[in-house]
Amino acid sequence: MKFLVSQLSYFFEEPKARANVNALLKYVLFLTAVIIVFTIMFHVLMVHVEKQTHSWLTGFYWTLTVMSTLGFGDITFHSDLGRAFSILVLLSGVVLLLIMLPFTFIRHLYAPWLEAQIRLQAPRSVPPDTKGHVIICRHESTCRGVIRKLEFNKIPYFVIEPDPVAAANMISEHLSIVTGDLDNRETYENMRVSQARAVFANAEDTTNSNIALTVREADANVPIIALADEVDAIDILELSGATHVLPIKQRLGEHLATRVRAGTRSVQTIGRFKGLRIGEFLAHDTFLVGQTLQESRLRQDFGVNVVGVRERGRLHSVTADLRFHENSLPVVVGTEGQLEKLNNRLGSREAQKRPVLIIGGGKVGIAAANSLRARGVAVSIVEKEESSRRSLRQAGLDCVIGDAADREVLVEAGFEDASAVVLTTNDDAVNIYLTVYCRRLKPDINIVSRITLERNIDAIYRAGADSVLSYASLGREHVIAALHGRDPVLVGEGADFFLVPMPTQLVDKTLAESEIGTRTGLIVMAVEDHEMTIANPGPDLKLEEEQRLLMLGTAEQRQTFSKTYGPSRFPSG
Repeated sequence: MKFLVSQLSYFFEEPKARANVNALLKYVLFLTAVIIVFTIMFHVLMVHVEKQTHSWLTGFYWTLTVMSTLGFGDITFHSDLGRAFSILVLLSGVVLLLIMLPFTFIRHLYAPWLEAQIRLQAPRSVPPDTKGHVIICRHESTCRGVIRKLEFNKIPYFVIEPDPVAAANMISEHLSIVTGDLDNRETYENMRVSQARAVFANAEDTTNSNIALTVREADANVPIIALADEVDAIDILELSGATHVLPIKQRLGEHLATRVRAGTRSVQTIGRFKGLRIGEFLAHDTFLVGQTLQESRLRQDFGVNVVGVRERGRLHSVTADLRFHENSLPVVVGTEGQLEKLNNRLGSREAQKRPVLIIGGGKVGIAAANSLRARGVAVSIVEKEESSRRSLRQAGLDCVIGDAADREVLVEAGFEDASAVVLTTNDDAVNIYLTVYCRRLKPDINIVSRITLERNIDAIYRAGADSVLSYASLGREHVIAALHGRDPVLVGEGADFFLVPMPTQLVDKTLAESEIGTRTGLIVMAVEDHEMTIANPGPDLKLEEEQRLLMLGTAEQRQTFSKTYGPSRFPSG
């Protein structure tokens, strides 16, 4: 009963709903008037033509039976005029009663009523005991990856959807949704922003600025993680109250540049964690080729851990008998000094750096070009749109205007001398097509590509890309890193960090005795407790009850870990 009252209250408070009800009432009044007129005419014809006398109720009854096409036949006209009148009433009933009335009822009452029911299904606040949750301001590609990671880490979340109907539909997809306006302080108060773990502002720059200001009205301390399309928006978002700002296109270009092999054998840094550097290098033309991991003595001689080997962008777990090949990309973790020592052994006097071709002169392409030039790598750019030439010149970059699918354009841009191609267009289909094209023209070229939708990652790897980064993975890693208070690390698509409480059966064992790597494939990056973090721990480290393991691997490996070692006495942090 309470739900019905709330529905009626919501329905009649809407101006559009009141207009619909008025329209329906007007039609009902018109139909009633027609029925009354036909009833009167029935009496006139019966008395003056048929010479019969009937009550007014009988006239009303005859009119309804004829208009509704029931036609019981107990009362009939025998004259031609009476039968003509009967035909008129019948046709009027078919149109007004059987066609127009249902249509008008559905259009002006039933459909709005259903919409009101759907709108009321979307909650406008979170449960009163909610705390430690993440508020997400928009449901888009980056958000979906963040949601998966939050669910995996059992961190509650709520997505704001301004449209109640869309919010109700999203609830059917098993998403935690709250409907409300992004620029309304009441929305965030209803979401208990003061008890939230963070707010993720992932809309446009202008909207994110408004979100930050509105959230700060409701709470001055909650962390706000904001995405920025423009680098110039960073300062504005920070002044608006954002705690962490991610210029996603700038960072995507920089991370793509780290994946480029441009004639160097040195370790390229792809991330940092608590004093450790995470890097990768090409095994080609180094002492590692043909050796197994155990034979290479990387841990014994240099102190670095090989946490995986990347092939076509995918991170594969390692074993002692893993053999390095010419195209292997080992991912290593160590201190600055340890990686420098490894560089010296690799012969990191860099070979002559060959130029890199970037296809796509937008913000991502410019960021990738600037990052490569900072490494001393020559860059050439192919851009399809003439209108982009000005922004490229402002960035100090020359370009060739034309379609990259035209071989002459590629040759003019220096494709034949290039060691790598970076695909930065914002169209996944174009990037996949160009990957196939470039791989066919030059089978040994290094191809690095951006991707927008995660569902296209497998397709572009099949097309021949060596390394791929998506908006979703970049945004997800930065958001989760901010929540855990660490630097973001992008090892590769499909690989993530996991912070796991110490399982009871591992307590008092050494890291070597735990056999985590052997049994699950996960790599232990660090061991944390309330006082300190032991990064890159050795095999003799004794594991204690209140510690947490920071591990690197895939979601499947994490599930294997849970099945193998069971629960902990302490909840996840």
